[in-house]
Amino acid sequence: MHPDWRAFLEAQGARIDADGAARFAPASAPAPTPASALGQGAPAGADALTDLSHLGIIRASGADAIKFLQGQVSNDLRELSATHSQLSSHCSAKGRMLAIFRMLRVGEDLLMVLPRVQMETLLKRLRMFVLRSEVSLADASDELVCLGLLLRAADNGAGQQAAGTVAVALAERFNPLPATANAMLQVGAASLIRVAGEQPRYLFVGPADSAQTLWEAVAGAGAERADADAWALADIRAGLPTVLPATSDTFVPQMANLHLVDGLSFHKGCYAGQEVVARMQYLGKLKRRMYMAEVECVQPPQPGDPLAAPGSQSEQVPGRIVDARPIGPGRYALLAVAEIAMAEGGELRLGEDGPVLALQPPPYGFPAEV
Repeated sequence: MHPDWRAFLEAQGARIDADGAARFAPASAPAPTPASALGQGAPAGADALTDLSHLGIIRASGADAIKFLQGQVSNDLRELSATHSQLSSHCSAKGRMLAIFRMLRVGEDLLMVLPRVQMETLLKRLRMFVLRSEVSLADASDELVCLGLLLRAADNGAGQQAAGTVAVALAERFNPLPATANAMLQVGAASLIRVAGEQPRYLFVGPADSAQTLWEAVAGAGAERADADAWALADIRAGLPTVLPATSDTFVPQMANLHLVDGLSFHKGCYAGQEVVARMQYLGKLKRRMYMAEVECVQPPQPGDPLAAPGSQSEQVPGRIVDARPIGPGRYALLAVAEIAMAEGGELRLGEDGPVLALQPPPYGFPAEV
């Protein structure tokens, strides 16, 4: 974490966890709100401000940066621009994802934003393939700041757009606000990216001084401070997958719906694991995909937790948790990759003796079977 940013957060009353994320003490006597999970004192649907320092950043620079990464990641980097970011992944030779990240182009550099806990593994693996390429891969996590903004919405007939005084304060620095998922606006060295979600939300990536100015402006306009769980919950409700250590090398991209959220290209050419991914797309039949669910249980579901189904004929477990976050006492929202047949049969449980999962499609739905 950038030292100036850490000092700023601590001056705001934040406690910095071991994973680098800031957590704030509860606001004085906040009114209880069902299924909030927006962190301390930030009700669902409110304008919220989240520190995302649990995310890390890899910077790729050099004359061969785009060419090199084009052969390593699942999306087409030729589509990156100053106004467009994208999700992507890096796969093993077996076509299973080792990491999912957001990619953006800043000047001549490429930035990859992903959970810090995946940084060391991904950097080490990518550096194995550099060889004679003119590319430098560096950990820029302590140079730049990531923060998230979740704003209240107004439907103007063209979809959910940010509304209210916080949106005005944000637009004074980034105008016009990016209106569609993955759209981006750059002002100087700072980038603001629209991220899919049930309410308008934006990812800021930029210098610590710009982050501090933005935080003070939107907080002064009424945004609530929220913990990083708020952002992760928004990802879950948007059906956006993540890969964490417990699920690394587990899912082929299509299993986690990456092809449905513009994170996978089928026309870009070769990359690590591409043969397996293409074979599944054109020659095979998808037998697993990612669903949403809410569940009541005593122990919080964890990434990688297995699902169970008495009717499953698979040699593997019939599904695994991708991520889960609290939405109330003893209640959690989650994403899970599961066998389609078992999900449609309503037989899946959280573990052998756990509750039955009422799995639902993500907001973007599933393509019709052909």
